[in-house]
Amino acid sequence: MTAKERAPLGFGDELDSFDPAAWAKAKGKPASDKPKPSVVKEAAEAAGFKSREPVKAEAKPDTPQPKQQRRRRTGRNVQFNIKTKQEAIDAFTAVADANGWGFGEAFERATELLQREHGKSI
Repeated sequence: MTAKERAPLGFGDELDSFDPAAWAKAKGKPASDKPKPSVVKEAAEAAGFKSREPVKAEAKPDTPQPKQQRRRRTGRNVQFNIKTKQEAIDAFTAVADANGWGFGEAFERATELLQREHGKSI
């Protein structure tokens, strides 16, 4: 069996005369011709370009503080969702925060108190 020859693509002569050394970086040139970042920033501002970098917002005194994170490793792995009034959630959160409890621990203590007061248990 003879191998088929490929059809000529028309640039074989150019590849024969190609010299990769001609593409090497020029020597004696400084490693970095880049302008300093401050110069670039000034030129961009003068041309009307705006930075896409995020601007850190300053906290205003009347702005409410973000909610405190309450993530702990406690071994509790069952979720219990309820609907209630906002006042009840605020009161529950205040009690938990005042005692340094997580919500799971506060719920367990509240359940113990209810069982003790009403005399019913599991």
